[in-house]
Amino acid sequence: MKPGPKRSLSEDAIVGAALKLLGERGGDAMSMRSIASEVGVAPNALYTYFPDKAAVLRAVVDRLIGEQSLDVFTDRGVPWRRRVHEVALGLRTRLLDHPGATRLLLGAPMDGPRALAFGERLLDLLTEAGLSEEDAARASYTLIVYLLGSIALEAAELDPTQPAPPEAERVAERRKGFDAVPAEAFPRTAATASVMAAYISTDQYLWGLDRVLDGLTGRRGRS
Repeated sequence: MKPGPKRSLSEDAIVGAALKLLGERGGDAMSMRSIASEVGVAPNALYTYFPDKAAVLRAVVDRLIGEQSLDVFTDRGVPWRRRVHEVALGLRTRLLDHPGATRLLLGAPMDGPRALAFGERLLDLLTEAGLSEEDAARASYTLIVYLLGSIALEAAELDPTQPAPPEAERVAERRKGFDAVPAEAFPRTAATASVMAAYISTDQYLWGLDRVLDGLTGRRGRS
């Protein structure tokens, strides 16, 4: 029997295989050996491109961040705050398409070329909003922590191997849990159960984003 065609190997192919495995099995089941099997090579072939699994995961994070178009940042015909909203919503949609990989976001540095390009455009937008370069840098970090932290917490409630259910279904399921909280022991929690159940909603995500932006731009001109 003739051997099958030799599969091409590249950084992109390896990252794509890792992303596929994260979606099928989750992070705990992914290894250099499983990635190698997915791309049809011996495990030691991967080390030509990545020194270890951590480096692969960093590249996965960079690809996920890079799926967000940077064109939104530069359209000065759109108010800067609306552009932040569009970027934030686009990032959330793309990352929640890969909940298994999104859980890695808070554990891997964002220092790849796509992440750096994203950060640079965000700095441009914040200086356009009136912040000094130093304040824009601090504000950029604060925004990224809020956005990625919110998305990662939302992804943590999803099955990484299954498509995410509609938002309304997920909120309704969370509400069942809050309805079981004894009101006599936790009266404030019980009284705001509908709000807490919707922590994973788009409304909550944008509510928090606007409060962060209000605080950041309120410091404009002050050291």
